[in-house]
Amino acid sequence: MDLQHGLQFTSNLKLQASTNYDITAGSKLCILTAGVRQKEGEDRRNLLERNISIFKGIVPQLVKYSPDTVILVVSNPVDVMSYVTWKLSGLPPNRVFGSGTSLDSSRLRYFMSERLKVDVNSCHGHVIGEHGESSGKHTHAVV
Repeated sequence: MDLQHGLQFTSNLKLQASTNYDITAGSKLCILTAGVRQKEGEDRRNLLERNISIFKGIVPQLVKYSPDTVILVVSNPVDVMSYVTWKLSGLPPNRVFGSGTSLDSSRLRYFMSERLKVDVNSCHGHVIGEHGESSGKHTHAVV
């Protein structure tokens, strides 16, 4: 479902997945999706310690094979994990970022388009704040 909600952000791209980090060698962009599953009713922020432990094994390997990469973090809690990734990577801050509320905004637009029965590209709105339960809709921008 996340991929469906993010379709408006895609273009012609090459996507690869593997458990061997050498496949990432020379990557321009590495997307971190790793992390533990959120339990029913669990706040995203409770995932922090478990996901930091996972990232400690992943991030140094990505940077080892792709020292010039840009890292996009989508693992929860995404805002904090983006900061952790930056610290673990040693990369300049402009080369590590998180998806933040981009997916939330995309979902808002998707559900608006479904409800209104119009193309998703005709719906505009933004979710602001921290990704997850504490975010809010910027309804003034919904047209």
